[in-house]
Amino acid sequence: MGMVLYELAGREDDQLFSPHCWKVRMALAHKGLTAESRPWRFTEKDAIAFSGQGHVPVLVDGTETVSDSWRIAQYLEVRYPDTPSLFGGDAAVQLAAFVNAWADKTLLPLIARIILRDIHDCLAPVDQAYFRTSREKRFGESLEAVVADRMAHLAALRSALSPLRYVLRERAYLSGPEPAYADYCVFGMFMWARCSSPAELLEADDPVFHWRDRLLDAFGGLARYAPHVPAEGARQ
Repeated sequence: MGMVLYELAGREDDQLFSPHCWKVRMALAHKGLTAESRPWRFTEKDAIAFSGQGHVPVLVDGTETVSDSWRIAQYLEVRYPDTPSLFGGDAAVQLAAFVNAWADKTLLPLIARIILRDIHDCLAPVDQAYFRTSREKRFGESLEAVVADRMAHLAALRSALSPLRYVLRERAYLSGPEPAYADYCVFGMFMWARCSSPAELLEADDPVFHWRDRLLDAFGGLARYAPHVPAEGARQ
């Protein structure tokens, strides 16, 4: 049996925008592995009830079921040791864990304040109702209020990217001359925006922009050619 990956989708089955699912997509490509993509939506909890929880990504590999992008990456590293390493050694696993936490706890909330309403608009109506109710409860205000000052939120995000920018002035990827899982942890956040929103998060002269561009082209353009919302003035 081949692998199956349950991924968050928008109104269309091929609009796959979850940052965490993109981490797994890139990890699979890095290891030269393929998985059948199963589109999943916020209101389809029953479809992944077999995993014992209610969120994607969920990877099914034969008799094994693994949820959570970080746990999936660790599983792939152990289960497929003869494929390219996602981490490059035990010490690098701990570094990637830090980068993953930084992306989830710092970048994700900042990007959410830029694209949250755009995500709502790319969903099917039944999911829009769920998304609005759950996110407005989480943020304590309407979606429209969350994203009201987009320019200020963009400035906050770009400021938070300073350590990433500093590193990428000196090398092609966070992980060195070649990308690895630490890169995919951050890249997933940018794919979240690219696949759901027209907002351009980065300026063209930013080292982070060029790093993102290299990852868009990785693995035969896996990310670049994925269905996305065109950003005005950006390379497609």
